[in-house]
Amino acid sequence: MSLSIVILAAGQGKRMRSRLPKVLQPLAEKPLLGHVLDTARAVGAGDICVVYGHGGDEVQARFPDEDIRWALQAEQLGTGHAVLQAMPGTPAGGRTLVLFGDVPLLSADTIERLLDNTPDDEMAVLTVDLADPTGYGRIIREGGMVVRNVEHKDASREELRVNEINTGVMLCPTDLLKRWLDGLGNDNAQGEYYLTDVIATAVEHGVTVHGIKARSPEEVAGINDKQQLAEAERALQQLRVEALMRRGVGFADPARVDIRGELDCGSDVFIDVNAVLEGKVTLGDGVSVGPNNLIRDAVLGADTVVHSNCHIEGAETGENCEIGPFARLRPGARLAPNVKVGNFVEIKKSNVGDGSKVNHLTYIGDAEIGAGVNVGAGTITCNYDGVNKHKTVIGDGAFIGSGVELVAPVEVGRNATIGAGSTLTRPAPDDRLTLERAKQFTHKSWKRPEKKK
Repeated sequence: MSLSIVILAAGQGKRMRSRLPKVLQPLAEKPLLGHVLDTARAVGAGDICVVYGHGGDEVQARFPDEDIRWALQAEQLGTGHAVLQAMPGTPAGGRTLVLFGDVPLLSADTIERLLDNTPDDEMAVLTVDLADPTGYGRIIREGGMVVRNVEHKDASREELRVNEINTGVMLCPTDLLKRWLDGLGNDNAQGEYYLTDVIATAVEHGVTVHGIKARSPEEVAGINDKQQLAEAERALQQLRVEALMRRGVGFADPARVDIRGELDCGSDVFIDVNAVLEGKVTLGDGVSVGPNNLIRDAVLGADTVVHSNCHIEGAETGENCEIGPFARLRPGARLAPNVKVGNFVEIKKSNVGDGSKVNHLTYIGDAEIGAGVNVGAGTITCNYDGVNKHKTVIGDGAFIGSGVELVAPVEVGRNATIGAGSTLTRPAPDDRLTLERAKQFTHKSWKRPEKKK
């Protein structure tokens, strides 16, 4: 049977105190709504409708290429009214699942349990047990099935002892849901149409309502302010780290790491404290990431070591490389196996050959560096003339002395040696020493200036 998913995302989120709509608030560098959409696709929904309201243009612009049906809730008249806005385009004959754009941690596994344990012609609500359910509507069961949802203020003393509450997530045959939503009333203190009233309508019509429990309160927690957003961030990071540890990844402290994208690790990978991994990151077998590193959209080959305080973005290394401390690999940096990049070195849009070393205080940009090259401290590839970028080519086995400026476009031959302090503007031949220095001169009559009295 086909599955439609309606995601309620029309709320303004005043408690966020932000110009950004609530469902666009970032969680692990992805909007809250993005997490919910990922889950909706993971369970195979054939039709996904987002009900939007406040900040609608901005919300839609954030997901321009997604296969999403959008429905406007011009007036916020309750959850039942919100779902009703999505019904005209919802395919008949299937099932509809209602999710919330500010509940980002609900897992696909929990939704699959909800789907698998609910017959096609019956209904289900997702529930959770709370240690303190004060203020929440209670789920009342008879014979194991849900018979009603009782609001806290209306509950009897016995009903108040119930810890199971309704999360709002609901699964229902689409044709029945459409009919029941049309019959909702708003005779309540808020004058709103509540989706939870559908439970009583289903029981009244003899439709069985299942109560499926979420695995934890954190999974179904709604995000309404910055504190709850931070709590959700920690909960999500814990889930991601636990999944990686089950696959054999080691962490110095699982509570002090942030994974803000897709992390793929080989065996025997170790990640030290305060590492931040963003975008799509691949760490090969035996990779060791030291403390205080940012790695974004990068591939690190097997047995590569990243020492502390490095920034790696859009870069790729071969196996057995050594990076840092305090190194920066910018987009387009490509290291062959066995390359060493030392402290305060920056490499951008350059290929560095097998076994080469760039150890200290050096900038390499728009360069092709061969195998077995030694680049001395303080070397600069002067790749930018103020308008265009130019290329530096260094042959295999070359030795670049300290404090060298390579003014591109320029080539250094195989096994060439460039003397320290040189500024190269012309090609340096293979197997030769090339120097470019002013003659040293000592001014014998010179005296150091003195401060005027």
